[in-house]
This record gives sequence, structure tokens and C-alpha cells, in this order.
Amino acid sequence: MNIEQAARGFAACGSEARLAVLRTLIRAGDAGLSVGQIQERCGLPASTLAHHLRCLAAGGLVDQERCGRTVVSRAAYRHIEALADYLLSECCADAKPSPVAKAARDALRSEQS
Repeated sequence: MNIEQAARGFAACGSEARLAVLRTLIRAGDAGLSVGQIQERCGLPASTLAHHLRCLAAGGLVDQERCGRTVVSRAAYRHIEALADYLLSECCADAKPSPVAKAARDALRSEQS
């Protein structure tokens, strides 16, 4: 991941509503949720939710798939993990990592290999 990709990803979750949608999709797991289900759980109007889902998808944080007449959205776990790894490894590269940060970075790397 490069700095431009990281900036897009972090910018995509830069509002409370988008962060709530992303959290809802992460909690939903691999099955994902339809737009209606996300709307119900987050309490957002349909047009607002559509805007936030587009932003999250553009940032690589959400994948969407059409299943018949329904659009299912899923958290893009690998990209989210890559953002976390970028933050822990690149942004803290010159500092001695805390034990917690080191354990988190090591856990992410072991899952990726």
C-alpha cells in the first residue's frame, strides 16, 4: 500500500456516518448486508446511505455485488487490514513501537502470510 491509497482509505471513513456503516458491515461478516438492512441498522435515509456507500467503495473499504435485484455490501477486510498495517508500520517506522502496537502489527503480518 502506498500513501495515496492509504489517504483514500482513511478519508473514506472520515465521517461518523461512514464509520458507522463500515462498523455495521464489519460486524455483519462475510455475508454482508443489503442496502435496506444497512439503512435499518444505521438509521440513515436511502439517498444519504447511497452517498456514504459510494465513498466507502471508492476508498476500497467496501465491496458491492448485485444479487438479482439486491445490492449486497461487504467490508473489504483485506484492504482494512492493509490500512491498519500501513498505519502501524509506516507511520511508526522511526519510533520504537509500544508492546501493544508491535503485537498488533505482528498479528496482522502473520494473518497475511
